[in-house]
Amino acid sequence: MPTITPRSVLRALGFLLLGVLVGAVGTVTHRSVRPWGVVVCLLLVLAASVTARAAAGWVASLGLLVGLFAAVQVLSTRGPGGDVLVPADGAIGWVWALGSLAVALAVAVAPRAWFSDTPLRRRRAPEPLLPAADAP
Repeated sequence: MPTITPRSVLRALGFLLLGVLVGAVGTVTHRSVRPWGVVVCLLLVLAASVTARAAAGWVASLGLLVGLFAAVQVLSTRGPGGDVLVPADGAIGWVWALGSLAVALAVAVAPRAWFSDTPLRRRRAPEPLLPAADAP
């Protein structure tokens, strides 16, 4: 089990801010070009989630997930003028709100080996079956 250090907590806070940014950008732009806007926004969530998990582990991935969730939830409510960025009656809004969390959560619980920089074991070359011709 990896230990939680002050450096990992600072990274998690940085990725929490990235999650807020990705959630805000996605919430504002997911309805821009239907249906491709939501697809591009979900790919943005995937890229940010993979970056967080590969760069700093599950703590940073959790920070990104919390920031993303907070931004999407806050921006999904009615604004002061009564405007809504994510209408409840549209399928695209539900795809964005639930899909963004599902993508980030899937990356957070993915196996650690998928994000590791260590190379896979190399197989040893098979031993020749026949002795070499120049052997005495």
